[in-house]
Amino acid sequence: MSQRELVVLGTASQVPTRHRNHNGYLLRWDGEGLLFDPGEGTQRQMLHAGVSATQITRIGVTHFHGDHCLGLAGVIQRINLDRVPHPVDAYYPASGEVYFERLRHSTAYYETAELRPRPISGPGPLEAPGAPFALAARRLSHPVDSFGYRLTEPDSSRMLPERLAALGVRGPDVGRLQREGSIELDGRRITLPEVSEPRPGQHFAFVMDTRLCDGVYELAETADLLVIEATFLEADAHLAEEHGHLTAAQAARVAAESGVRTLVLTHFSQRYPDLDGHLAEAREHFDGELVIAEDLMRVPVPPRG
Repeated sequence: MSQRELVVLGTASQVPTRHRNHNGYLLRWDGEGLLFDPGEGTQRQMLHAGVSATQITRIGVTHFHGDHCLGLAGVIQRINLDRVPHPVDAYYPASGEVYFERLRHSTAYYETAELRPRPISGPGPLEAPGAPFALAARRLSHPVDSFGYRLTEPDSSRMLPERLAALGVRGPDVGRLQREGSIELDGRRITLPEVSEPRPGQHFAFVMDTRLCDGVYELAETADLLVIEATFLEADAHLAEEHGHLTAAQAARVAAESGVRTLVLTHFSQRYPDLDGHLAEAREHFDGELVIAEDLMRVPVPPRG
């Protein structure tokens, strides 16, 4: 059975706390596992969360600040130690190529797995061979090059058993109808729209370290699940602007204006001993499903609307 969920490995920003590890997020999407922003300690958090290296099919790094990438070295070496049998695509800003290579080859190890670097030079679609979805990147506003990620599942159709039965379509003819769009059966032409209904694809967006900008809204548009940084509260909005971050209120307004279904706030500054303020601030602007991320939490992708 397919499973779509976000496994939260870490929720801290620049400085981890006793209760929050550095960043790390694994999106499980059917048979794919997309690991975003593996910060320091990600490999150990994977152990606590019951996530294995063999589940990772793609890695996405938004930018090369330590809390978003220092765990990359350990994750890459673990992929090789465990002899992951499938290729792993690694996406990251092209301007940080030197940092990617330093992390990838930071120590000696045996390379047994295929890691395919896919540097991002600008916004647009990304190569995602073999994926049942499309990936795209959008530029964000941060002191260093930073890109957010959007996963888009193509629209499809859902077969309606009662209509198939009524028209006598069964067995191999069902598959042929799906592939060809129409079939001849007992002298009658039956088309796919007669026995199916549209099945809109789902969307996931990942937005880290950024001020408000066009890219944030482009990524968040109609997302079924939006994971977005909320480093500061509105009382510290001047710090958010200065350092290239969002407040909880800004993130919630983006979600509300973009038609997001489930909003996950994360990447919290260590200055906030509890996150009640983030919850209250976000709830003022967003009335949908709202999650204040905690380490090792699992957040399901909501069912299709």
